[in-house]
Amino acid sequence: MKHGKKYNEKAKLVDRTALYEVDQAIELVQKTHIAKFDETVEAHIRLGVDSRHADQQVRGAVVLPHGTGKTVRVLVFAKNEKAAEAQAAGADYVGAEDLIAKIQSQNWFEFDVAVASPDMMGLVGRIGRILGPKGLMPNPKAGTVTPDVAKAIKEIKAGKIEYRLDKTNIIHVPLGKVSFGTEKLRDNFQTLLGALIKAKPAAAKGQYLRSVVLASTMGPGIKINPVKVTE
Repeated sequence: MKHGKKYNEKAKLVDRTALYEVDQAIELVQKTHIAKFDETVEAHIRLGVDSRHADQQVRGAVVLPHGTGKTVRVLVFAKNEKAAEAQAAGADYVGAEDLIAKIQSQNWFEFDVAVASPDMMGLVGRIGRILGPKGLMPNPKAGTVTPDVAKAIKEIKAGKIEYRLDKTNIIHVPLGKVSFGTEKLRDNFQTLLGALIKAKPAAAKGQYLRSVVLASTMGPGIKINPVKVTE
């Protein structure tokens, strides 16, 4: 894969054969970002599980103590009192059949997270094939199907992120912005790791954290020693 001159210059700062300590990796991410905008710092974590098996799925959500630095647009499927609670809590869009029809007919996706009260899931299920591939389907494990829609909205706005395995058993999540600095990024990273370790399936055998890589949006990947992160 070919990279530009700026990327190649920054990549020289990274020893691709090394496994860095957490703070070293975070400091390198901040030194190797390329773009003029405030890049997102991402974590890519390979787990020792097999996502093809139901008893080895890893999925959930965690509130990062310093948020992600991104303004999140929240859509809520709710009616009556729950709709009023959602509006009061700061949801960007609230509705029921009207929003479902808009998504179906207009291919409308001007939101980042969808929340639903449990009584709405019969309706929301109609567009599951549309929302699912985009990672927007409300899910109880992620806390986005809940009777307490107000709490869900506040947590999402405060920096709650969802994590789940992809087909290659890797979890990809944002940790914050380059501008956060080492301390805040470390806090977010340790909070994420704590959640992943807590979510370890009983069926998982052998080494659970296989590889941990940090990178800014456009910068090179920096490998962290997976044994050290749990010490």
